[in-house]
Amino acid sequence: MTPRQRRMALVAGIVVGVSIAGALALSAFRENVTFFFDPTQVAAGEVLAGQRFRLGGMVTQGSVQRAAGSLEVRFVVTDFNHDVPVSYTGVLPDLFREGAGVVAHGRLRADGTFVADEVLAKHDEKYMPPEVARSLKRRHGEPRAAGAADTGAGTAAPPAGGPASAAGSAPSSPSGS
Repeated sequence: MTPRQRRMALVAGIVVGVSIAGALALSAFRENVTFFFDPTQVAAGEVLAGQRFRLGGMVTQGSVQRAAGSLEVRFVVTDFNHDVPVSYTGVLPDLFREGAGVVAHGRLRADGTFVADEVLAKHDEKYMPPEVARSLKRRHGEPRAAGAADTGAGTAAPPAGGPASAAGSAPSSPSGS
């Protein structure tokens, strides 16, 4: 084998190796990407049974059912046009309640029930996950809750130490005067 043939074989080996590594990285990335859908998109068939995704919306009033003696909870998530039943086994966040915004991670069963692995609730009364707020506003143009329509839905709270958190607040240093 001539030196030129060895160099070409080396270059070809490097190209094949980089291609395989890229394909493996892309495959791992696709498996770990979790898309967000609202109940209208789920009802429209945009999600396949068994596909992992995030479901967001509001917990329907009167829909929370707890199984006695277990951690199993069933509730319904709505975007005010369509509803998706959710089944979750585990401890719910403290702020989880009916009429509140929620994002659940999990899979859709063939019967249309969303089986959640994790449930996230909003962190205070003025916050809604940005994906949920955008989805509700884009699809329906409705205020998200009475009395909370003017709170800037879809925007996160200002960062700590920003102008909104500094106004009217006392210094946080432990040394008092």
